[in-house]
Parts: sequence; C-alpha cells; structure tokens
Amino acid sequence: MKKILLILITLVSLSHAENIYATFNVKAEKSANLAFIASGIVKSVNVDIDSVVKKGEVLATLGNDDIKAMLESSQTTLKYAKRSLNRQEKIKRLIDQGKFDKVVSAYEKAKNAVAYERALYAKTFLKSPFDGVIYYKDIEVGDAVSGLMLKTVFKIQSAHARKLILEFDQKYHNVVKEGETFEYKIDGDDKTYRGIISKVYPYADFNNRKIKAEVLAKDFTVGLFGDGYILSNEK
Repeated sequence: MKKILLILITLVSLSHAENIYATFNVKAEKSANLAFIASGIVKSVNVDIDSVVKKGEVLATLGNDDIKAMLESSQTTLKYAKRSLNRQEKIKRLIDQGKFDKVVSAYEKAKNAVAYERALYAKTFLKSPFDGVIYYKDIEVGDAVSGLMLKTVFKIQSAHARKLILEFDQKYHNVVKEGETFEYKIDGDDKTYRGIISKVYPYADFNNRKIKAEVLAKDFTVGLFGDGYILSNEK
C-alpha cells in the first residue's frame, strides 16, 4: 500500500514538474470610485446598491438651477453676438478694421462663456463611466457636497466580466508568459476551470516577492480566491 501511495505521489509531482503553482483572488475586470468634483446640494439619487447601469447613465444630480440659468443667459448672448458678427462680415470692407475686431472679440468671448457654463453644468451630473453594477452607495438627497474635498459616493464594477489576479514565486519571472494556460479551482468548489494569462506584471511585490498576472474569468463572485497551476509546458 505504501509503495502504491509513493508511486501516486511521484506521478503527481512529475505531472506538475514543469507547472507553476499560483494563488489568486477574483476581481471585477473594471471598477471605479465615483465622486462629484463640483460643490452643491444633492438634488436626486437615481440608483441604489445592486443597480445595473449603462455607460453615461446619470447616477445622481446636484442642484443646478443657478448654473442652468447662467448657461441659458450665456447662450442668449452668444446668439446675438453671432448675429452681429454675421451683419458685420457682410459690410466688412466698408467699416473700420478696429470696429470689426471688437465684434469678433465679443463673439469669441460669448462662445467661451457658453463653453465654460456648459462645463460647470455638466459637473452637476454624476454619470456611470461604463456598463456595470453599483456595489457601494454613500449619498442621499439633501447631502452637501464639496468639490474641494472629494468623497466617494458610489463604487461601481463591471456586472459580469471578471479577472483573476494571480501571484506566483518571483523565480519564475522569465518563465511565465502571456497566452499560457492557467488551470485552477475556486476555494470550496471541486470543479476545475481553465483560463488564459492575458497580462504578466513587470515587477515583483517587495512585501512577499511574488509576481502577479491576470486571467480573464467566468462570472465568479468578486472576492473569492483559490489556487492552481500555470501550465507552462502547454504552448
């Protein structure tokens, strides 16, 4: 019995002789901390934890009636400045160049004012940077927000796309390559999965002397962990 057990152990060791052991954590392929960069009072909150959102969707809004009014005023000024410029261009050869330059300058200032007010107005809307799911929320209607003190109000991650963050011994820094197969198991799950290494980090962690790599994965729960082998003998 002992001889059989020894043979099995030897065979397992040989089968992994060219493979590299690695542990991993499951992370979302994309994630971001979101905050307002403008100041004001929260006017609306449109999502909650576990809300699935699309890129560009408005998540929350600050009170912006004053900025909207200024923008509309600037747009009116621009409209009349444009009309004046069009009239002066028709008689440009008959008027003083200095007068024409003033009309052009007024038009450019009005155009810049609209661009500036439009940018301020846009900052009162907090939008999703990509398709994903909200997994953290710390904002309510009526909250005061300061753009000078950035505070994370939402955290978002890709809804389904996941990646494994592998860690393996630094002595394999010249061995592991993109495109190699990673065979692994999630802790507590007996099923074996396979993925392809999509990225190898170009440095070793100073704390544990490990090198990291990434593998795109199935829709696992973020935060799970496990281990497996990089099949460096498979090309």
